[in-house]
Amino acid sequence: MPYIGEIAALITAILWSGTSIAFAEASIRVGSMYVNVTRMFFAIIYLSITIVAIGAPVNISVTQIINLVISGFIGLAVGDSFLFKAYRLIGARISMLVMSVAPAIAALLAYFFLNESILFLGVVGMFVTILGIALVVIQRKEVPTSEYKIDYTGLFYAFMGAVGQGVGLIFAKLAFNESNINPFVATLTRIVSALIIIYPLVAMTRRFNNPVQKFRENKKGLIFTIVGSIIGPFLGITFSLISISHTKIGIASTLMATVPIIMLPLVRFYYKEKLSWKSIVGAFIAVGGIAMLFLR
Repeated sequence: MPYIGEIAALITAILWSGTSIAFAEASIRVGSMYVNVTRMFFAIIYLSITIVAIGAPVNISVTQIINLVISGFIGLAVGDSFLFKAYRLIGARISMLVMSVAPAIAALLAYFFLNESILFLGVVGMFVTILGIALVVIQRKEVPTSEYKIDYTGLFYAFMGAVGQGVGLIFAKLAFNESNINPFVATLTRIVSALIIIYPLVAMTRRFNNPVQKFRENKKGLIFTIVGSIIGPFLGITFSLISISHTKIGIASTLMATVPIIMLPLVRFYYKEKLSWKSIVGAFIAVGGIAMLFLR
């Protein structure tokens, strides 16, 4: 199937757009750390059931496991933790703007470590897409807007989240380059490794005390966490791995970075936000950049 990697990347962006709203709603109700850790538990259950149900082959070498463990640690345990901190300090708008540098980081690392090259049209397309994303997220109003201000610590956290995402994709790509891996198995390996690392840390700092009681007190928080974990850590990460296994990492990560564009109709529907002309122009610019990537 032609462009399967690009299509999977766009599906990933759609899924991550939905999970952003779900996790934001859950975090407001129960706290970001509870959501961050609990989503991994749920994802492991979904993935394990899926792998058994479809009889997915678990043919994975030691070096692939090592690369996926490193990918899960850097991308999910470290990167996502920084991103959650950034959301709390500077909000989704500025965080997503800083996160839009992730494709450039991934492409640069892929150039040096994976010997990947992108044609000039592809490079231009990447920058045009990022430009469109930036135009949208810079001016899109948050709900509420008054709680978030420019904060250098928050900007640093968001940048570290982008670095974590870019580096995590590189190590996942190394695992797929060695030989074929079932994407569900690869996703499970990444999430389990991330949870093994992050759970003892939050347990020692007592930031994840009695989660059952926490969610029992707020059932809506639990529902949003379950929904978010299905479309995010389960399906979203799986499609992202399908994407990087079928196309160049710079192109895949750039298409995945269109989350702020895809979120526009979602926030219009869910939060009843008014879309400005800048949002519409930014969306068209980003789509133009995506078209240039397809014509590479």
